[in-house]
Amino acid sequence: MPALSKQHIITIKEASRKLTGAKRRAFQAQVSIDYLNSSPRRAESTFGWDRNTVKLGLNELRTGFTCIGNFKARGNKRSEEKNQQLKFDICDLAEPNSQTDPKFQTCFKYTRITAKAMRVALITEKGWSDKDLPCEKTIGNILNRLGYRLRRVQKAAPIKKIKETDAIFEHLHKANEVSDKREDSLRISIDTKAKVDLCDSSRGGTSRCKKAVQADDHDMGIKPKMSPFGILDVMTGLLTIIFGVSFETSDFIVDCIEQWWDDNRELYRHINQLVINLDNGPQNSSHRTQFMKRMVEFADRNNLEIVLVYYPPYHSKYNPIERAWGMLENHWNGTLLNSIETTLEWAKTMTWKGLHPTVKLIETTYQKGVKICKKLFKNTADRLSRHATLPKYSVVILPQTE
Repeated sequence: MPALSKQHIITIKEASRKLTGAKRRAFQAQVSIDYLNSSPRRAESTFGWDRNTVKLGLNELRTGFTCIGNFKARGNKRSEEKNQQLKFDICDLAEPNSQTDPKFQTCFKYTRITAKAMRVALITEKGWSDKDLPCEKTIGNILNRLGYRLRRVQKAAPIKKIKETDAIFEHLHKANEVSDKREDSLRISIDTKAKVDLCDSSRGGTSRCKKAVQADDHDMGIKPKMSPFGILDVMTGLLTIIFGVSFETSDFIVDCIEQWWDDNRELYRHINQLVINLDNGPQNSSHRTQFMKRMVEFADRNNLEIVLVYYPPYHSKYNPIERAWGMLENHWNGTLLNSIETTLEWAKTMTWKGLHPTVKLIETTYQKGVKICKKLFKNTADRLSRHATLPKYSVVILPQTE
């Protein structure tokens, strides 16, 4: 083998520094073959190269296969990747303060809590020390990466707000926190989405195809409709969507809950308490006689304690199920939902937190305006344990077994 002078070694080392990845390994391997008898150990002692790198380069030259470097995995990892508990605690604090876009134009969740307030909350509520947390700017970047973004404040009409709004939110967060800590308690979020017209009208979305999807020029005539009802297991992210082909009534809502419970009874056999987050809509209001009668019957039949925790009026967008509706609308807005089969199949292919939802169809025809007179409703009313100061927004139903 030819001898290498000091200047040759300096020149070869400098040339190696200007290369990266597979090219550097190939260069180092070829130099080892030409001058060092293919010895990785001599390459290390002569040029200061890593012997394992030289050995890999020699194998690549011999086999003709080149290893691809994972450069993204190198360097300093993000704070939430290095400490998963930080990620979980931030999500736990941000989730109750986030809302979905009311127009479903984006999948981002918006949070009212600032990065500074989040850092303080991590210290006071989650037990983190100041030195173990990243700076305020990094906390803000983590919130953005996790999907929680601050929305620009716009001049608009003042939001409607009743005097009990803050008290309702405080009670709701406490009830949810207590439920999440109980092993025998399950918290779900329920709501109905706007009815879906079965027609060839555009939903304002986009579709990747060679030719644009052709939709009707005008939205005319009476069209069949479907009523989507969602049930979200808040802790696990399991989503169930049940479509009805009739009116959205109290009976439809309770039938959906009963079907969901029957389908998942084995999964939740350890559950004794069911906490339901919902808005105070006309069909599931705590003063809707038919709804409350059916919920009492549901509690008795399944020996479940039912806790109805309502969101304040005009604030239903904070209900977790609303974010699933935003995901569904963005998922199917580029197609024509012109049949029951098409609508169901598109709903099945959406993903929520990496999982496909369970999709069902109820073909029962429901009667609107079903009410119970005050005299007959008295027995049911006596079964309802209402909150002392928020009777309309918090109701507990204890089961009675014969």
